[in-house]
Amino acid sequence: MKRIFILLLLSFLLIPIFSFSQRSSRWKRTRYEIVLGIGTTNFLGELGGSDEAGANFFSDFEISTSRPLLHAGFRYKILEPLSTKIQISYGWVQGNDATTENIFRKNRNLSFYSPIIEFGAQLEYSLIKEKVGHRYNLRKTKGLQQLLRVNTYVFAGIAGFYFNPKGQDSTGNWHALQPLGTEGQGLVSTRPMYSRVSAAIPFGIGFKYGINRKISIGLEYGMRYTFTDYIDDVSTTYYDNDLLRLARGDIAAELADPNMGDPALSGQTAPNQQRGNPRDNDAYMFTLITLTYKLNTGRSGLPKF
Repeated sequence: MKRIFILLLLSFLLIPIFSFSQRSSRWKRTRYEIVLGIGTTNFLGELGGSDEAGANFFSDFEISTSRPLLHAGFRYKILEPLSTKIQISYGWVQGNDATTENIFRKNRNLSFYSPIIEFGAQLEYSLIKEKVGHRYNLRKTKGLQQLLRVNTYVFAGIAGFYFNPKGQDSTGNWHALQPLGTEGQGLVSTRPMYSRVSAAIPFGIGFKYGINRKISIGLEYGMRYTFTDYIDDVSTTYYDNDLLRLARGDIAAELADPNMGDPALSGQTAPNQQRGNPRDNDAYMFTLITLTYKLNTGRSGLPKF
């Protein structure tokens, strides 16, 4: 009788522990996710933007220059609230002094567009963690499973990207600007040709809503702080346009200084006058609508495609 009592007592103690262990590790069965997304890009740099002189960062945001974006990624849950994601994105960024009423920028009359091909990795931490069956609750808060179905996460990471700024001449043709050395790059020792490959630090916030156990839709916003000031081909001061024409041709001279010739701003684009601001690197942002699909995990621990 005593042995039976001990066995029953152990059963009552071990069953809840075993049950909790099963529930706590259930998320591992779908720890791999495929992510697809479409969205828009926006550029923050020297061209266009605010009507105020010297404005930068979010104050220079110009919605009319938003451009399309494609995105694909693969997410792996390290822990229940912590994930890592590798991703590739392809989009375009654009800037145009015609979008501002600032008299100095408008007279400068520079514009560009560039592809952005980005490959990166990021860590994501869930502030509102996902429950089994796509129910969500605030961490360590009970009774909200049915009320909160949106997973909210923050992220930060590292990325490498390729860009190739292009400018349009007076005949409507587009030209890659980096080989032209519009600020005298490659013509003077202090201004080497800039690289069209650079690094960025992505950071932002995302939301996911579970449609069912497998599929979620989401919204993600991410800023990219970069380590280059030449995504728009503008950074420092004007180079002597006559010398640039002799060395690189008429197209280079035109795209380096297409100013509108405002008499009140005579001399603004003379050699060594300010063309950009080298103290602030360029930035760009991605806004994405995402579709996430969870993959089952096989006995090997690898995803089942």
